[in-house]
Amino acid sequence: MPEQSWASSPATRRAMQGNRSRDTTPELALRRALHALGLRYRVCAQPLPELRRKVDIVFRPSRVAIEVYGCFWHGCPQHHRRPTANNEYWQAKINRNADRDRQTRRELERAGWLLIVVWEHDDVAEATSRIAEAVHARRK
Repeated sequence: MPEQSWASSPATRRAMQGNRSRDTTPELALRRALHALGLRYRVCAQPLPELRRKVDIVFRPSRVAIEVYGCFWHGCPQHHRRPTANNEYWQAKINRNADRDRQTRRELERAGWLLIVVWEHDDVAEATSRIAEAVHARRK
């Protein structure tokens, strides 16, 4: 393990390195449900060329972007719990993620996009319905 590692142990380091940035279980469940409704979308796409960020699910014609947030990584107000080891590092990391999330929302909204956030604990059927309504409403 490197001397300046953020991980409190080699096992923690391996576990955190194994976390995926895309194709997570909640994201796949949502994509399957959206596809079953006949909705077609882009995955891990850059909605705006000048925005150097990718969004989990993008509906280009209706300008709807979907982000699937993990409770730990995005500081869920209901479920996030602070780690006991390396608390300062992780709190700073979560704060940077939240700042980036707010900036992404501002940039997308400024360009006329609708950003819908789905938390990993949200009901997939309810989220799918909310997304489908938004996509259909904005197509008209």
